[in-house]
Amino acid sequence: MSGDLRGLPGAWYRGAWWLWLLRPIEVVFRCGAALRRQLYRSGLLGVFQPDRPVVVVGNITVGGTGKTPIVIALVEGLQARGLRPGVVSRGYGASAPDSPLVVTSSSEASQCGDEPLLIVRRTGCPCVISPSRPEAVRTLLASFDVDLIISDDGLQHYALGRALEIAVIDARVGLGNGFCLPAGPLREPPSRLAGVDFVLYRGSTDPVNGVTYGNEALINIHGGERLPLAPGGVGHEIHAVAGIGQPQQFFDTLRAAGFVVEPHSFPDHHRYSAADFAGLADKPVIMTEKDAVKCAGIAGDNTWYLRISARLPQTLVERVAALAVP
Repeated sequence: MSGDLRGLPGAWYRGAWWLWLLRPIEVVFRCGAALRRQLYRSGLLGVFQPDRPVVVVGNITVGGTGKTPIVIALVEGLQARGLRPGVVSRGYGASAPDSPLVVTSSSEASQCGDEPLLIVRRTGCPCVISPSRPEAVRTLLASFDVDLIISDDGLQHYALGRALEIAVIDARVGLGNGFCLPAGPLREPPSRLAGVDFVLYRGSTDPVNGVTYGNEALINIHGGERLPLAPGGVGHEIHAVAGIGQPQQFFDTLRAAGFVVEPHSFPDHHRYSAADFAGLADKPVIMTEKDAVKCAGIAGDNTWYLRISARLPQTLVERVAALAVP
């Protein structure tokens, strides 16, 4: 079990006995999810089918499974083949003045969400956010000439038709106890995975369905200076800041690189303030890239983020590229 899972999520992954008391509620949730999916599949609820293929990158568990780095790597792989992908996202935590909202590199994370902003700044691809995936796609197609559309999350958003589904699972913790909410971490039962086109395992080296993550560099949040991920550049003792789904993995990465880490974890999608960095000026600060898009105006000069890249199976990239509309 992941060491950074506490409370109810921790119980899901260690198989606490008392979760069986929640099974009656879980059965109701599971039946509701199945009914909702069947209503869309039968046509009783409307499904928007755009004239460009949609590829959904999602999961069946709650919490972070590393989908955004996979979306970035997939977009970059498509761009390297001369294609023009676009991205739609819910924009979790966003308080956009208008919806749907076109995200640009100068957007504020508070308005568009940290993950869409990170995707745009890393790839330069068009991106639109909206709680309604169909509305996001309509705006994307009306505003940009794209060959295909990547939906960052949205496996359960059946109002949007899709040509291909990719489910991402953390190889370390898997599906927990295999129960649906609230007795377990699943949004849909494990049988849902039989209906997707690809199941990717984050942290696996399997050449067919494994996804590994490479550490590219430490980048200064203000000046953009790049350094290797090693203590020789910034110093051995650091503050490590992470507001992601599984911060312990980030802290472990820094320790494995030789740093003496003082960890500071925040909730996923945390909205940072200057108070969060009070008292951190005595040592360099290293944070995730997702956190960095929100902290340039409040973090100190000696603040760095770790840039990582997901390494995808080439068969997956080729399969997605073959869907593109020329």
